[in-house]
Amino acid sequence: MSLETNSSKTKVCPTCGTRLSESAIRCLVCGTEFNAKPEPKAAKKVEKSVQASRMPVVTLSLPAAVGILAVVIIIAASIAFFSLRARAPEGTFDAVVTPTPSETPTATLPATATIPPTDMPTATLQPPFDYTVAAGDGTCSQLAFTFGVSVQSIIITNNLPSSCPISVGQVLKIPYPTPTIPPPATGTSLPVDATKQACETVPITVQDGDTLSSISLNYAVPMQAIKDFNGLTTDNVFVGSNLLIPLCMRAATPGPTPTATIPPPYPAPNLLLPADGAAFTLANDVVTLQWASVGTLRDAEAYQITMEDITADQTRRLSDYVTDTKYIVPTSYRPKDNVAHVLRWWITPVRQAGTDEQGQPIWVNAGAVSEKHVFSWVGIAVEGTPSQ
Repeated sequence: MSLETNSSKTKVCPTCGTRLSESAIRCLVCGTEFNAKPEPKAAKKVEKSVQASRMPVVTLSLPAAVGILAVVIIIAASIAFFSLRARAPEGTFDAVVTPTPSETPTATLPATATIPPTDMPTATLQPPFDYTVAAGDGTCSQLAFTFGVSVQSIIITNNLPSSCPISVGQVLKIPYPTPTIPPPATGTSLPVDATKQACETVPITVQDGDTLSSISLNYAVPMQAIKDFNGLTTDNVFVGSNLLIPLCMRAATPGPTPTATIPPPYPAPNLLLPADGAAFTLANDVVTLQWASVGTLRDAEAYQITMEDITADQTRRLSDYVTDTKYIVPTSYRPKDNVAHVLRWWITPVRQAGTDEQGQPIWVNAGAVSEKHVFSWVGIAVEGTPSQ
């Protein structure tokens, strides 16, 4: 019996020694590829060791790498901290209490009183009242004017057309005027508010048949004062409405007339012109007297000018009253001959104390009398109307 000779060629795997067919490109046992030319045995062992130590390649983005690095640093720092804490002597990491210096006590000021806010007043609307249209009422405009409301409010309240037709005997609902809300109170009262607060008042409720004039006569308080005090815009008052009667506005009770307070007396006026002893001749047609003011004159006060001719055998005397500080001597008082006449004059502040039977004012002294000055005047009187 003869042995068959396998004529097919084979090759041996350089890695595991398995015999394979010559056309095999990979070892069926260890998986070695046969693309390259087989190397020497020593070289194959080196290649095998290099392939076995190869590590997988991991690809990371930059943010991920930074995050991983931060985590690693934190973990390492924590491990180092706890390791040092465990090996450190007792009390090393205990907190040191620093004594706090006590502050100097200060006086506590009392709390400042806070004024509570004042609530804003709100208007309380009253329901409309019924009114029967009379023959003389006319149109809605006249009704609105009479009751102090707008035509629009009558139309809306009664659901009327825009022309507002009304007829005699028709019952309408008339709204009350919208009350005016006063401004909020302030810390300091205004003079008007202070006067209102100081005024004694009487609260009343308007009854059927009451009018503003009857209320005014009943309490002797002027109608305008009641309107102003209660903020009324018309003379109409409505049944059921509340009013305050300001008794401080009541008319004075008839009685004796109080005595007027007499002001202090004025000082003596200071005479200015003409100078004491001045001489006037035929060339001087007018002589003007002047003096300094003693102050602002009140009503029924004046300056009394007194002038007299003191020449022998002469009894002429002049008295006049002005409110100015100068006086022009009338031409009728000019001497009527060529003899020099000596005239003396002085000023007295006076006050009217009444009138006489002829209606002429009665004057009394209201201050000191001035000094007396003199001047001389010679000439013939000038015909004509006296000028002052």
